[in-house]
Amino acid sequence: MKINRERKNKILHACIILFAVTFVLTGVLLLLELWDRGQGEFPEQVTEVTYFQYNGQEYEPKEGLETFLVMGLDKFEVVEEDTVAYNNDKQADFLLLMVFDNQAKTCTAIQINRDTMADVHVLGVDGSRIDTVTKQINLSHTYGNGRGVSCRNVANSVSSLLGDVSVDHYVSMTMDAIPILNDQVGGVTVEVLDDFTGVDDTLVKGQTVKLQGEQALRYIRSRKGLEDSSNVNRMKRQQQYIQALYEQLLDSMSQSEEFVVDTVLMVEKHIVSDRTPNQLQELAQKMRAYEFTGIRTLEGESVKGEQYMEFHVDEEATKAMVAELFYQLKD
Repeated sequence: MKINRERKNKILHACIILFAVTFVLTGVLLLLELWDRGQGEFPEQVTEVTYFQYNGQEYEPKEGLETFLVMGLDKFEVVEEDTVAYNNDKQADFLLLMVFDNQAKTCTAIQINRDTMADVHVLGVDGSRIDTVTKQINLSHTYGNGRGVSCRNVANSVSSLLGDVSVDHYVSMTMDAIPILNDQVGGVTVEVLDDFTGVDDTLVKGQTVKLQGEQALRYIRSRKGLEDSSNVNRMKRQQQYIQALYEQLLDSMSQSEEFVVDTVLMVEKHIVSDRTPNQLQELAQKMRAYEFTGIRTLEGESVKGEQYMEFHVDEEATKAMVAELFYQLKD
């Protein structure tokens, strides 16, 4: 059966986009935006740091770096493009900063604990900054319109946390897209890492389970009712799950063009990004060619705050990671 040129173009376009979704939702995760919605280029939000001091030595920025911030939002309502949501309460429960080194041809992911205490900009109704407070970094998305302005606010907090490194681009996805993707690949198999008794009795610690539908969301999202309810522990399950999902998405994409088209149409409304399809295509090409060096996490300590858990990063360990990934010794 022949496919006309228009249909071929649609399928090719969908393939590009789904590869982006595959990347973003896996430790290599979520880089999607279906159509150019006129959201524009990511404006420069931070001032470039010329030099970086660490261990008594002076560092200069590496050339050819590009960063992409991936956000998983905890709410399930979709904010339409033409809606201004001043009462936005979506929190960024999952944060992953992808660092592309275009000279070394590598990509490294930095996963950031959603409870991390960081500088958060308080925004007015027009998106302008009216104050800066210290609170959990996931709350930075609750300021702004629930779309691009909120995503940029999270990017500013991430930048500040990492010593004002540049955060170039972003993509966010609401959590209800996870069961869709999970079931599109026929379920994702994991060895259950925690005791989910009373939360989901089908998830028995130590057993191998093929996660289905909402079960997959409970596995990567649940904290309350677990013996270890810390976000640090949940992050371990998230890394395990997204690595397994990644392999199955790639396999499904290689087997069926219809899989690509159908899945893209299902998840498109859950995504907000500042990238156009052509720009995502360039990023997808890099992912195929570059060496993925793994997922890093910020060292630190979780403590009980006045109301909520707080994760305080180890400043020296963070500086060491920043120096390694973003800088080089000054000549």
